[in-house]
Amino acid sequence: MGMDDAVISRTPLDRGLAGYLNAVAVAVGVPAEATSFEISDTATAYLGLPHRSRERPERDLMLVWSERNGWAVAVETDPGERSAVLAHLGSEHVAPEPAVVARFVGEVVAGGAAGSAEPAFPTTTERDQLAGRLARYATD
Repeated sequence: MGMDDAVISRTPLDRGLAGYLNAVAVAVGVPAEATSFEISDTATAYLGLPHRSRERPERDLMLVWSERNGWAVAVETDPGERSAVLAHLGSEHVAPEPAVVARFVGEVVAGGAAGSAEPAFPTTTERDQLAGRLARYATD
């Protein structure tokens, strides 16, 4: 589902995630056309970044999110290729403030030692809790 499709969202989680993704995109400086999200067995989001990896300069970077693992900066891969995650954003919550995500992206892109190799969240966030946390970002 692209950001333009967010207006047809029906559930609180759909509306909240659409708004949250938009807020993160604005903070990171990514246009809405470079974003998407999906809610199925796992809620996920994608932002195409206008940066390349130093390790693999022929590949663009992407910012990906899941309700289980939070945010990560990864190298864009071809379908069927294994994902190449550069860093996971360590945070108190799976959906931190957009400014926190933007700082993380900036540090990773600059080559800093941002984030961690593995996602680490002390507890799993239930969908109703996630929807509640994202409610302030909700779009109509």
